[in-house]
Amino acid sequence: MAKEIKFSLVYRDMWQSSGKYQPRVDQLVRVAPAIIDMGCFDRVETNGGAFEQVNLLYGENPNIAVRKWTAPFHKVGIQTHMLERGLNALRMNPVPADVRELMFKVKKAQGTDISRSFCGLNDHRNLKLSVEYAKKAGMISQAALSITNSPVHTVEYYLSLVDKLVSYGADEICLKDMAGIGRPSFLARLTREIKTKYPHILVQYHGHSGPGFSPASMLEVARAGADYLDVAVEPLSWGKVHPDVITIQQMLKADGFLVKDINMDAYMEVRSLTQEFIDDFLGYWINPSNAKMTSLLVGCGLPGGMMGSMMADLKGFQAAINASERANGKPESNLDTLMVQLFNEVEYVWPRLGYPPLVTPFSQYVKNTALMNLLAKAQNKPRFSTIDKDTWGMILGNMGTLPGKLAPEIIELAKEKKLEFYTGNPQDMYPNELPKFRQMMKDEGWDCGQDDEELFELAMHERQYRDYRSGIAKERFNKDLEDLKAKAGAPIVVKRAVVEMPEFDIDKYVAEHPSATPLQSPVKGKMLWEIDVIDDSKAPAVGTKVKAGEVCGYVQTVYGIEEILPAKTGRIVAITAPQGKDVVKGEIVGFIE
Repeated sequence: MAKEIKFSLVYRDMWQSSGKYQPRVDQLVRVAPAIIDMGCFDRVETNGGAFEQVNLLYGENPNIAVRKWTAPFHKVGIQTHMLERGLNALRMNPVPADVRELMFKVKKAQGTDISRSFCGLNDHRNLKLSVEYAKKAGMISQAALSITNSPVHTVEYYLSLVDKLVSYGADEICLKDMAGIGRPSFLARLTREIKTKYPHILVQYHGHSGPGFSPASMLEVARAGADYLDVAVEPLSWGKVHPDVITIQQMLKADGFLVKDINMDAYMEVRSLTQEFIDDFLGYWINPSNAKMTSLLVGCGLPGGMMGSMMADLKGFQAAINASERANGKPESNLDTLMVQLFNEVEYVWPRLGYPPLVTPFSQYVKNTALMNLLAKAQNKPRFSTIDKDTWGMILGNMGTLPGKLAPEIIELAKEKKLEFYTGNPQDMYPNELPKFRQMMKDEGWDCGQDDEELFELAMHERQYRDYRSGIAKERFNKDLEDLKAKAGAPIVVKRAVVEMPEFDIDKYVAEHPSATPLQSPVKGKMLWEIDVIDDSKAPAVGTKVKAGEVCGYVQTVYGIEEILPAKTGRIVAITAPQGKDVVKGEIVGFIE
């Protein structure tokens, strides 16, 4: 009898891999019946990852969204699944164990059936509690392998990880091919080995389209015994996202597999509604380049979903790099040249940082280090002159064990800075915090919510949750949307007073003030010289004193607030980014002398 292959629609990840936001709950509820009517999905990825955060960022309650979004699938027997990041749970930094445990209780109560848990370093210790807490909460535990292509990421390496995960009680294994660079034959062998050793374990494959391997990989893992495949639908399928269900269904059917038929009328309705959501507001945050596949991703191994932000970061760095190149008598680099240089630099940096799988947040750390190296080289400084604190945390073992060995130059640099390496269990570094957050809820007069779900949101995303409760998040989001519509020439319904700031000629300023030190944004986000002030004219006055290493401004990111720390003591002599301006990593926001 032909083997059946089942499909999971990654509706959440389709949006996350395309842009910043995801549909509102009213939109999700509208599209759910059409997804069900397609008749080909046994699973739908509904939440997790950035889902909760982006709801908070546009001023909506994610708990309401998860409950209403999962409900229609439950009624018809379609399983729902979420994505969580092990030690980091639903955010970009480590989470105390008691908050992690509450997450599984809350998500199960809200209607999520399966927890897909991954560790960006493939450290089994970071997944042990995820498996145990998911099972304790009554969820199916699907432990994920972060797939990449390197000399240390062998089939034997992954099988040893599977052994640990199965011993912890994992029900399923996911091959999380987050950059889509897993080689088809390699993935087939890995799948076959897992199914041979653990025939009771279900295997699900998740692969992005970016470099073009995914369809071949899906066919090969299906032939090797995989049970589920993650797929997408137009207009967000392909590009840097995921293969479309139509192509994969037809490919498997032709190969003799048993697959469910697709109701094409329902498919077209899902397609139409998804486009409607893009046209409504979500498209303003979708980078057009995400609609394209590129073989350039094969070499650097970066996930396609971060290409849009990476190019924005690179554009932000371009002015600083070009200014340094001119000052050193070098020819300026255009954006395409810098992109190739960045890809090459990622290939150089990655093995020296111990081959961390290029998945959130470690893909950002490697990319950030490569960016800083490009700037350092333009300034005639040695590589690794600047490594941010989060990357150092990864290097030092605070987030888990790196798969490969650090380069001697990185170890020596750590010794020079008198930094200590950590070899213990990463979770032990982050003590329980729920009692503190319960007291916060009490002090604010806030109810902990059904199944403690409001307490969970505060504990998981404190800054964003407070902004949501205060109304600042919704006001900020509405202003962002108005600004983007204005840039696109769309009509704006609500008018607001905005103080215009003349365009600042950075190149001219650098030429006229060679001794001025740029003040740069550490990340992509919204410039906040003062937190919680929605006023475009607010910025420090020229002449304001600043001290090296002390906070002089902030950037609001999708995951929280990042501080801007000046490299030298002095006075602010120019401001190039007003309060509320969208900035990218490395963008010059002011100058100090």
